[in-house]
Amino acid sequence: MQQKKSKQTPAEFLYSCYTLSILMLVYIVNFIDRQILAILNEEIKGDLGLTDAEMGFLYGTAFAVFYALFCIPLGRLADVWVRRTLVAYACAFWSLATALSGFARNFFELGTARIAVGIGEAATGPCAYSLLSDSFLPARRATVIAILTSGIFVGAGLGMFIGGQVVQRWNDAFPAGTAPFDFAGWQIAFFVIGLPGLLLAIWVRTLKEPPRGEMDGITSKPEPHPFREFGAELYAVLPGLSVINLYQRGADRKVLAANLLVMTGFVLAAWLLIKTLGNPAQWVALAIGFYATISWAQGLALRDRPTATLILKSRAWTLFVLGTSMLAFSTYGLAYFTAPFFIRYHAVPISELGFTLGGITAAFGFLGVTTGGFLADYWRARHPCGRLYVAVGAALVPIPVGLWMLYTDSTTFAFALNAVVAFTSAAWFGVGGSTVTDLVLPRMRGSATAVYILALTLLGQALGPFTVGLVSDLTGDLRNGLFVAICANLGAATLIVLAARYLEEDERSLRDRARRAGEPYM
Repeated sequence: MQQKKSKQTPAEFLYSCYTLSILMLVYIVNFIDRQILAILNEEIKGDLGLTDAEMGFLYGTAFAVFYALFCIPLGRLADVWVRRTLVAYACAFWSLATALSGFARNFFELGTARIAVGIGEAATGPCAYSLLSDSFLPARRATVIAILTSGIFVGAGLGMFIGGQVVQRWNDAFPAGTAPFDFAGWQIAFFVIGLPGLLLAIWVRTLKEPPRGEMDGITSKPEPHPFREFGAELYAVLPGLSVINLYQRGADRKVLAANLLVMTGFVLAAWLLIKTLGNPAQWVALAIGFYATISWAQGLALRDRPTATLILKSRAWTLFVLGTSMLAFSTYGLAYFTAPFFIRYHAVPISELGFTLGGITAAFGFLGVTTGGFLADYWRARHPCGRLYVAVGAALVPIPVGLWMLYTDSTTFAFALNAVVAFTSAAWFGVGGSTVTDLVLPRMRGSATAVYILALTLLGQALGPFTVGLVSDLTGDLRNGLFVAICANLGAATLIVLAARYLEEDERSLRDRARRAGEPYM
């Protein structure tokens, strides 16, 4: 055990800030590629003849399930390999997949491209959270993670602005039937935003790799076979192979029987939902995602008991992640369908909407996430649960404001209310990343972040936008779907308050619980 680092030299701090700025740029490009689908929704929907639920699937589930599945093995690779290299390769892959989305001519092709984007982006969060946790002192982590995740909102805003401008200019330049190769404006938008990411990948590769665990005074032994570890994690989440993986790792009959029972339950649930609500791609994808997650959790308990104990058996960690997942359900549902809302109910032109809504998302999202991170660290210094109280406030404020936004007749006032929603909906992001990494050991941060992102993705992004779209299709009113998303914040606030009851004790007992679980590096 080495001594915990208490300060950085000016040169070290400046380079840490440089690393943060590059990773923030990666997040910006990441979310430009991800969020541009929102401003293109009406164009793609009309061109390909899709429903709101199908568009919610393309934005949410098609991306989210495969993002979540690959986040686990790539999170493990982030714990044992060179993180800067992994981020660089991932950035190149998802950027190319985004550009290829422009060639899509139907639902299947666009869905395939979105799956590829999800796989590529799965490495970003675990690597970035882990890199920054080893680059800055613990007292600064919520602020640092908040600055990093502000790239989400800057990228989302830029994606809407760029998408709106490209579509409007392309459609003005080439009326129907006159465009080169019959490309639509939304297809050109994918080309424009996808290709620059390849240059960013080269830049990321030049970053220095910080010593793992130095800031916390905990040394992690290097892994001699990182890709063997990655392969084992991938093997553990792939449906079909996961049962074989459990058997090879010595799972007893109860574990194997539980796995098969869970698989059967998800198959039946998917079949019933398809019969009742249609949209087979949604329910099959979700069944695969949830089954793979449970299989992986069973395997983790067999191969790395300390990590499984600290991640899955902490009441504070579990309740907090469930609460933030409900916040993600609301945030992603609103983030995707707010642009279609303004087009349908306020008749805002796409180029004007991209400028106005994109500017609101970027500016107020950035302010919200950075302010929330600063307040979280400030309050945390004065109370152990201070960060979580910021998340509770961020959950409750958007409820009355968001509902008012849905039903006001004034377009200007609706945009003003959206600014408040954007600000508060962003304030919890820094709280999330710092809390889940503080509750595990340094060597586990990539895996813990992967599980956290997995939960936000499966419960939030995979369900939020689709649910909003499905309710819109069933009722014929998009506002009803957005109403459901906003009200999910009540459940989120309740779960985070419950998590606060156990946080102090779980943090105090962290090392003892790891030691009792067999942690070899304590």
